[in-house]
Amino acid sequence: MNGMNAMRRIGDGELPFRDRRHAGAVLAGRLAHYRGRPSLLVLALPRGGVPVAFEVAGSLQAPLDVFVVRKLGYPGHEEYAMGAIASGGVRVMNRLDGLPVSEAEIERVAAREQEELLRRERLYRGDAPPADLAGRTVIVVDDGLATGATMRAAATAIRQQRPARLCVAVPVGARDSCEAMRDVCDEVVCAATPEPFTAVGLWYRDFPQTSDDEVRELLQRARATH
Repeated sequence: MNGMNAMRRIGDGELPFRDRRHAGAVLAGRLAHYRGRPSLLVLALPRGGVPVAFEVAGSLQAPLDVFVVRKLGYPGHEEYAMGAIASGGVRVMNRLDGLPVSEAEIERVAAREQEELLRRERLYRGDAPPADLAGRTVIVVDDGLATGATMRAAATAIRQQRPARLCVAVPVGARDSCEAMRDVCDEVVCAATPEPFTAVGLWYRDFPQTSDDEVRELLQRARATH
């Protein structure tokens, strides 16, 4: 049985999710124990994590913000992550055993992605400063966890800002990647860990790219609420 056709019970529904909003509603149910906590903040990894996190933040009655992270794609095969960078100068690299890539190539990719990271921060936040994370309970959300490089970079950068508690939350993820994330956060909440995992998009019926306009609209709606 392949990933596309598999239907797995996850308590609140079945895989595949209808779309990111449905996935966010399911994930919110797994995070209900955070509702009402003081200084709670939901951070989304744009772009795909924003529709998921919008549902989580609404259900938990918490403010929503973005935390920008960029994957470092392997030259010529950008779908494969060499690693990731995040705000604050954090860089996390995957093991590159057997892959011929030079330090100069890595630096070129990192410089390009750093420009895009800064562009997105300006686009999504404008002149508003990023949220102060010190002493807060932070839930960082994405639409799925494959290699975990992007989320690991985000969690590492967030940790540097000394939150009181950090939870990594995704609707679906590779079991090994979810388990490996436990050393950089206080809690990992993954609604489903189907096997074989293959790719995040296989576990959604509707999985289009999230646009910058959609990100901005959802952030504006969330800010109007909180």
